Order: sequence, then structure tokens, then C-alpha cells
Amino acid sequence: MHIQQFKKEFFKSLNRLYPITEIQSFFNILIEHQLHLNRIDAALKPEYNIENPVLEFLQNALCDLKKHIPIQYIIGETEFFGLTFKVNSNVLIPRPETEELVSWILNNSKIQTSNSKLSILDIGSGSGCIAISLAKNLPNAEVFALDISTEALKIAKENAKTNNVKIHFMEADILKLKELPYKFDIIVSNPPYVRELEKDQMQENVLEHEPHLALFVKDEDPLLFYDKIADFAKTNLLKNGKLYFEINQYLGNETVELLSTKGFENIALKKDIYGVDRMIKSSF
Repeated sequence: MHIQQFKKEFFKSLNRLYPITEIQSFFNILIEHQLHLNRIDAALKPEYNIENPVLEFLQNALCDLKKHIPIQYIIGETEFFGLTFKVNSNVLIPRPETEELVSWILNNSKIQTSNSKLSILDIGSGSGCIAISLAKNLPNAEVFALDISTEALKIAKENAKTNNVKIHFMEADILKLKELPYKFDIIVSNPPYVRELEKDQMQENVLEHEPHLALFVKDEDPLLFYDKIADFAKTNLLKNGKLYFEINQYLGNETVELLSTKGFENIALKKDIYGVDRMIKSSF
């Protein structure tokens, strides 16, 4: 089958399921991933013949997209902070907002070219995108990453190896963990924060296919993880250590108040590129 034939079938099949711009993006991603042709090359080679097993992969991918399986899970990878990360249904797909959190930490650290050491802990690491991006950009930092999921840690370890960084991985439940034998300059977390009542705002591909363990909290206790991690940070941060969170956009003020009542200082609430409250920095 030629590229042009497959493209016609591809767009016709997805026409009622996705916006045309998103279908075009899916097509470009798949063609580049499988045939190593960028958008312009693919357009200039409409008669390019797609042979098996590539054609079989592309047709299976089309079926998966009809089921609203995320394109990142279909190709098995995504890009975050200029790095490639393996992803599957055991880990959340990294978001652009989380890249902003990483940038904020890097900008505030101001030690990218310093010889001083820095210790960092990423709680609820998932694919390892935060921990690995920090380690890649702070070569003098010693980075630890913690997650409750064995399967997620397998992915994170592969990503650390692929991106050539050393991360100390730990499997633990932060809701039960009180203390580690280490102290940290920075603790960062993007914990579960989507309330059950917000499910109807979510896209089907997220709701049906990304791990709920990493997404949702009960409506009656939406700050559960922030409460536990803040208590943990009070014990495990070095003097003047920093705590960073990605947060629920609707609970910014409540999260600030929580940290304040626990004795955290210099609390800064920051909006993301979409203009909503998304990040918090504090010190203890």
C-alpha cells in the first residue's frame, strides 16, 4: 500500500473521532516513527510503498486510535524536556505543564555550572521524567526517585539507562513512608490530584487508558498526598530545603494553606502556560 492510500484510509477512519489537526498529527507521528519520514518527505513521496510488517503495525495503530488508546502508548515512547521516554499503560504520559515544573526547579537551583552537590528526591516518579530531566541538566546532583509501582519503576529504570543518567530508585508507598536514611536539598512530586468529580472533564483516552492509581484521589480528601508528602519533607529536607509540587488547578489556595499550617515558608504559587495555578514552591 502506498502512503497516499494509507493516509486516505487513516483520515476517513478517524474523521468522526478526532479533530482534523489531531488526525494529521497522529499520521505524522506514526509515519516518522515507522518509516523515518518527516511530514514534508511523506508529502513529497505519495507513491512510497509501505511493506509488511510496517503496514501491519500502522493498521493496528489505526485500530488502537479508534479505541482512543493514546498515540504515545501505541508507539511506546514520548518526548519530555528534549529527551525520549519509554511509556506504557503503567505510567502516566508526561505533560507539558510538568516540563514547566522542571524548568522552575532548574532556574531556581542556579547551580547548573556549579561544583556544589545537590540531593534531589522525586516522589511518585512514574516514567522517571522529572528525576531524569533534572539529573540530565544538573550533572552535580544526586537524584533519587520513589514510586509505589513495580511496573512503573521498570520503565523508569529503562528510561534512566536510555538517557544515560544515574538515578537511585526506590519502591515505597509514600502514604506509609515516614523517613529515609537520606536528607535532600529538594523534594519534588507530581502526585495524584484529580478528584473523582472531575472525571467528566477528562478526555476518553486519558480516562480509559492511563493508570488511575497515578491520577485520582477521593473527593473527600483531595490533598491526601500533599499532606503526607509535606510531613515527610519536614523530616527529610535539609535546612532551607525546597519542596516543589505540581497541583490541582482548582486547589491552589487550599494547597498553599496546607503548607503554611505545617510551617513551610516562602510559599510561591505559579501558573502554567494555560494561565491556571499548577505549581507550588516552598521551603522549610
